[in-house]
Amino acid sequence: MSQSNLAFVRTEMLSARTPPAGETSPLNLLRKSLFGNWVSGLLTVMSLIALVLMVRAIGPWLYHSVWNAHSLSECRQILAGSEGACFAVVRDRWTQLLFGFYPSAFYWRPVLAFGLMLVALAPVLFPPLPRRMLWFSALFPGLAYWLIWGGTLWLPVSVYMGFIVAALLLAISRLRAGGLAAGLALAGAVLWWLFAASPVSTAAASLLPFMLPAVSSREMGGFLLSIVIGVTGISLSLPLGVVLALGRRSKMPLVKSISVIFIEFIRGVPLITMLFTASLLLNYFLPPGTNFDLILRVIIMVTLFATAYMAEVIRGGLAALPKGQYEAAEALGLDYWKAQALVIMPQALKISIPGIVNSFIGLFKDTTLVVFIGLLDPVALSNSIRASTDWQGIYWELFIFIGGLFFLFCFGMSRYSMHLERRLKTDHR
Repeated sequence: MSQSNLAFVRTEMLSARTPPAGETSPLNLLRKSLFGNWVSGLLTVMSLIALVLMVRAIGPWLYHSVWNAHSLSECRQILAGSEGACFAVVRDRWTQLLFGFYPSAFYWRPVLAFGLMLVALAPVLFPPLPRRMLWFSALFPGLAYWLIWGGTLWLPVSVYMGFIVAALLLAISRLRAGGLAAGLALAGAVLWWLFAASPVSTAAASLLPFMLPAVSSREMGGFLLSIVIGVTGISLSLPLGVVLALGRRSKMPLVKSISVIFIEFIRGVPLITMLFTASLLLNYFLPPGTNFDLILRVIIMVTLFATAYMAEVIRGGLAALPKGQYEAAEALGLDYWKAQALVIMPQALKISIPGIVNSFIGLFKDTTLVVFIGLLDPVALSNSIRASTDWQGIYWELFIFIGGLFFLFCFGMSRYSMHLERRLKTDHR
């Protein structure tokens, strides 16, 4: 074979060359993006016309906003017949929209709890931070409950002691009970919470009182209520959704049947029906005289609802993995749980990030549905503010403020999910 017939294979990469100066100019990029063809140009022109019309209609109303007034009539006197927004209602009632009827002397407690929540979320959302901070993340729910609801600190401490009891029983029973270790640990924790937690917390409180004035759930509202329900539901629905997704794909008939029935039943029932169940019907299934906090009942129902949807999102991520990944985990000699934790679940969760965050955003916005069971979320508070004599007739300003705060929370979750996708995009680097 002659030398000229041999195929040429390059042995080194060509260095990247800079594109022509005209291709990267802002004007050229703008032309390609907005006027690349006649359809794009037509849509761009129509969008600009719509934008101009919106600015002309809304701009003067926002430009002549009134921020210093104590009633709608005072706003109208300041405007003197001209069109303008009366955002003074936000300035006058912003604490009510944020905290509901929470006692003003104790505003520092939910504010401190919110700040500590950011600290607790930091090591979970940003892995480069020290892993030891996860201990504070685990302790934060009990601390937040004590700060927001008040009472004795020993109540959340006694609840955490139930987990300690479960861990001790699990370590001891593994040596003798084998596969029954998890069941014995769970039974020990439940018995502790039912029979020992309350007497222990009462005795500890009498010896070492760490008390805060109690605040009832009926006094809470606004974005404080939405954040409590939303963050708790989000935090619990993800791990429970992972368990349900694995249960639905399990080869054990009983586990699979229970998971399928739970998921299909919960997904087939509207959230508002479950909230009415939490508000009206749940007490009928409890022993007489039981005082089961309404917000806690709502959190349970919202978590169950979100868990069913989360399980299907994660099951989709598991189904998207090629079979070779499961075979590779088996070839490494990993058992089921190690294979799921080290090989399968990290890849499935990475695939499912858009769906998971979408479920989180939907859950946070659905917290406004608690208005139908008498809880004072931001929408309910806006109705009560508009019903007062000072602000009767106000409308758009309140909902713009509420919608803006919801947008900030949801937009923040969306941007973090994009950051997480870029950070985990290791297969394309």
